[in-house]
Amino acid sequence: MSDHDSPIQMNSGGGTLAQQIVSSEQGHWSVPDGAILASGVRRTASFTVDVVIVTTILMVVTGGRIIDAWNLTLWSSADFHYALAQAFVVLAAHWLYWRLTGVAYSRSLGQRMLGLAVVAEDGSGMTSQMWDARALRKLLYLIPVLNLYFGAYDLARISQRHTHQSNIDLIVCSIVVHADSLPPASRHHIR
Repeated sequence: MSDHDSPIQMNSGGGTLAQQIVSSEQGHWSVPDGAILASGVRRTASFTVDVVIVTTILMVVTGGRIIDAWNLTLWSSADFHYALAQAFVVLAAHWLYWRLTGVAYSRSLGQRMLGLAVVAEDGSGMTSQMWDARALRKLLYLIPVLNLYFGAYDLARISQRHTHQSNIDLIVCSIVVHADSLPPASRHHIR
């Protein structure tokens, strides 16, 4: 049997057998103990809730004028700068919302409603710079036509990766999990 590999392999790493298998695939990190990764459907639902919350607040604050951000007639007229200003307000409000709720709660209000949390890959809390980058990159999902491409592509990537990470998650080094599934030591920062 010296010319054959042994059918038994000793794993010296820590964690459960499932975690060792996941971490050995593609040389990637292991998921925090007990963490249940969020599906693309839950993530899409929480994103939708967030957009409805922010857009509703903007509709009330601007007296409905925020709708000009999506007015194609206004975009193609000489007064397109009104639509551009409203589009800037929409993007700035969403960025501020995702950044502030992320820093304060470790998740947005939509994610909170659905029981999700965003944490660093190792299960620890994310830094302010990580929230800035994450909020900025999520703005791509708000740009008409581009949002269809980026949304479909990221949903496909979430379902294909064993870590359920979108491209934004990979860049920022974050994961989206069910908040209650994290070990107690990893969720003290989640509100």
